[in-house]
Order: sequence, then structure tokens, then C-alpha cells
Amino acid sequence: MSYDYYKTERGYHPRSINSGLGWNKTSNLAFLNAPILAYADEIRSAVLVIHGEKAHSRYMGEEAFKKLKGDNKQLLIVPGAVHTDLYDRTDIIPFDKLEDFFREYLK
Repeated sequence: MSYDYYKTERGYHPRSINSGLGWNKTSNLAFLNAPILAYADEIRSAVLVIHGEKAHSRYMGEEAFKKLKGDNKQLLIVPGAVHTDLYDRTDIIPFDKLEDFFREYLK
């Protein structure tokens, strides 16, 4: 899945950590002790969570969505899509749903 993006012409870049030979061991240290969803229930702004049906990270979006409060939140699962498909697969990115959401909440 990630290989199909970062290791092919589709998303490869020689200076990208994802396209290279390994990961930066310190890149995510700032997140280790950060309770990034601790205050998710206080978000009053509209939120649209979009994930691919087959994304390895789908559960993260669904868990985050469960913590949100209010009636201006939406969860959109794109059928058959993996995580990286939503980077550049314009044939499956649900632009109509994005437009509807923004038209409704960005007045």
C-alpha cells in the first residue's frame, strides 16, 4: 500500500524519508507524550473525517470521530480506498462530498 505510493513514480521523491531507505528515529518523539485527542470533545468547529475503507489507519479516524461532539461532524469512509489513495486518486476522492460539507459549514 505505502510501497505503491512512495516507492513508485506515483509518489517517489529522493529526499523523502518515506521514499528512502528508512525512517527518521526522532521524527515522532514530540507525539509520544502528547494527548492529542484529550480535548477532541471541546471542538466546536465543523469536522469532516475522511478515511479509506481499507486504510491501515482507518481505526484512528474512527476513534477520533467517536470523541467529537455536536451535529456538525461527519465521518466519510471511501469504499475500497487505502490511505495513500486519498493523496492523488482523483477518480475516487469524493470531491462532491467535500464540496457539500464546505458549502454547509463555511458560510
